[in-house]
Amino acid sequence: MIKLLAPFTLLLASASAWAAGLAAFSGTPGSQPPAPWHTVGLPERYNKPVSQFDLTDLDGTHVLRVKADKSWGTLAHPVNEVVKPGSLLKWRWRLEQPLAKADIHAKATEDSPLKVCLSFDMPADSIPSGERALFKLAQLFSKEKIPTATLCYIWGSKETIGYEQASLFTARVRFIVVANETTPLKAWQNKERNIHADFLKAFGHESAAVPALSAILIGADADNTLGSSTGYVGDVQFINPPQ
Repeated sequence: MIKLLAPFTLLLASASAWAAGLAAFSGTPGSQPPAPWHTVGLPERYNKPVSQFDLTDLDGTHVLRVKADKSWGTLAHPVNEVVKPGSLLKWRWRLEQPLAKADIHAKATEDSPLKVCLSFDMPADSIPSGERALFKLAQLFSKEKIPTATLCYIWGSKETIGYEQASLFTARVRFIVVANETTPLKAWQNKERNIHADFLKAFGHESAAVPALSAILIGADADNTLGSSTGYVGDVQFINPPQ
């Protein structure tokens, strides 16, 4: 659990400084993702390579290229936004090279070639008592605040689209499969999710209220399967309904 939560510990420290206007990849020159997007990997003691994130031109638009090679990593953007019933997350992505052995049903294969994740600032006392001690232990090893709830939309493998599952490493992370091995490769896929509804479906048994959104992450990991993958992600949008 500590290993899985550790990469998220840097995300909440500066969240209060940022609103939901996410820095766009499409309007950024060069190859480096624009601030406040920043790469987060596992702590050095795990000796794992960090997945690579850079900007490139594809189909006439500047997009994010995401490459995993026996690695783990996320590109994180801190936010500080109230989630409303109509709050939406929109993005587009395409997968060039999948992970043949990825399967979230086993720890040894719990990888994904593409994922877009949301971290929430849920009160720690909402964590079930059976998990609270483990969470406090993970927090003890961290110099920063660890998010109490993270929801990941993943490009899965054999799982059906819409399948939901808690990570086998920690129930503080929940997966929703929004693409799988039947989804066409090398073709853009547009995604739109209702954040409010998805949080309540994943964490509603722990919290009847949807907490503030603290970070948005893009990731890819192949450290368990020791494989390689390549994908692309366009601009990510967080949209709140008007008052």
